[in-house]
Amino acid sequence: MNYRSGLLDNIHHWDVLTFRRFMASSMRTSLVEMAKTLSRSGNGHLYPLVPLVVAATGLVPPLEFLRLAFIAYAIERSIYFIAKNAFKRRRPANILPNYRSEIIASDEFSFPSGHSSAAFLMVTLLVLTFGPALMVLYLWSAMVAASRVILGVHFPTDTMVGGLLGSAIAYLACLI
Repeated sequence: MNYRSGLLDNIHHWDVLTFRRFMASSMRTSLVEMAKTLSRSGNGHLYPLVPLVVAATGLVPPLEFLRLAFIAYAIERSIYFIAKNAFKRRRPANILPNYRSEIIASDEFSFPSGHSSAAFLMVTLLVLTFGPALMVLYLWSAMVAASRVILGVHFPTDTMVGGLLGSAIAYLACLI
């Protein structure tokens, strides 16, 4: 028996089951508009503003934070693109019969979630730079990740692994 294949099949089965249950929930429909806004906040266009805000605080040298963020994102985006194209996990709308997502994703594959990875990366960089007072920002990154499932473009494990990937890379970048 191939244990790796069995494990991946079990994870996929759990993912699909959890996804279908959530999509059938009456709560989901009321969250869609909010999820669209949260998802857009994680699109990446706001991330270049973060070093400017850091510079305005005067608490850390802005070029130091900019260098850290640049290194972290270069590593994260590289691993993200390699993983996405290696796993080639199709999105829910491409796997589940009679299902249509709320938005059109920018690419074909779903694993790992780039929105989740980038959001957790930025928040982790901020927490590691400024301290635990900013841990409240993890709520935003978790909501960005959840929005991707609510909108139907990711399975739950896509966003969980994306969040872990972003956080781990931020931590490692701080060690460099």
